[in-house]
Amino acid sequence: MNEAPVVNSSPLIYLAHSGLVSLLEVAGSPVRIPGAVVAEIRRRGPDDPTARALREVPWLEEIGSLEPHPRVALWNLGPGETAVLSWALGHPGCVAIIDDRAGRRCAEFLGISFIGTLGIVLRAKRLGRVDSARPLVRRLQEAGMYLSDRVLEPALKLVGE
Repeated sequence: MNEAPVVNSSPLIYLAHSGLVSLLEVAGSPVRIPGAVVAEIRRRGPDDPTARALREVPWLEEIGSLEPHPRVALWNLGPGETAVLSWALGHPGCVAIIDDRAGRRCAEFLGISFIGTLGIVLRAKRLGRVDSARPLVRRLQEAGMYLSDRVLEPALKLVGE
């Protein structure tokens, strides 16, 4: 049985600012959020779309603070990435939703399954939750997410766009 996924701040922020938080459910439900990520989001202020999502979306589940796993701590990642990957490492079958390149390298090295924001959109398209991925990617880019054409175009081709 798979564990519920755990999300870092940047995917949650991009999706909330794009009005696409519901896409996170394609990774599983509930979606767990470590205390370090919650703290980062709350610093954005109560009117921020991501902070509102934390209050209003019932399947976003705060898991509180946790000690960094020693194997993750060696990577000197940010507090959010460290918490997400520590949780995932301690919960086999858990998918980490993370965009940070160093965090993804750490996950790969430690054998942690992961997916990024773009992967969430592509999965939603493959599962028929959305008709087209490209307009959603545009919304994410308008919200500040950077994707190079070198990454984006081959990814969209994977889902027939």
